[in-house]
Amino acid sequence: MEELSPGIFVVPTIALTLVILGYLYFAKRVKDRGEYRRFVFAVAVTSFVLNFVWELVQGQLYEGFEYDLKHISFCALASIADMLMVFILLFAFGLIYKNVFWIKSMDVNKVLLLMFVGFSGAILAEVLHTLRGDWSYAYTMPLLPVVDVGISPVIQFTILPWLIFMIGDKYKKGN
Repeated sequence: MEELSPGIFVVPTIALTLVILGYLYFAKRVKDRGEYRRFVFAVAVTSFVLNFVWELVQGQLYEGFEYDLKHISFCALASIADMLMVFILLFAFGLIYKNVFWIKSMDVNKVLLLMFVGFSGAILAEVLHTLRGDWSYAYTMPLLPVVDVGISPVIQFTILPWLIFMIGDKYKKGN
């Protein structure tokens, strides 16, 4: 991990703006705002926790990572950015399917599309961040051929969004 630079905050700032706009857009269109708020809260908490655990576990696969305050704080910041990206996926698919609760009718095609978008987005993000020098991989990080990005962060965004949405959907009714 390199030092934090102002540039590393540009994409999360844009992401935060998109998430706020997505939240407000769907808040006006749902029938039950309480259910919507519980769902968004469940997705937020689940997303942060699962991504934070993933970031900590995969930390050893990054150059210079140590379990100290600096690196754990960076993992927390990365988890917030990951959470915002999960919300962008949720709201983007909500726009495509014209329903923020599109998870209710999850089928194989929706799962595969979500996984493909997460997979592709993770590759793009890893390429950009490694080229900018925001972080670099340790020799222990397995790499995807051709694109030379870490397998762990790609798997993270291929699998976790679907899992997060499933958990969020389960808890939106207050179960």
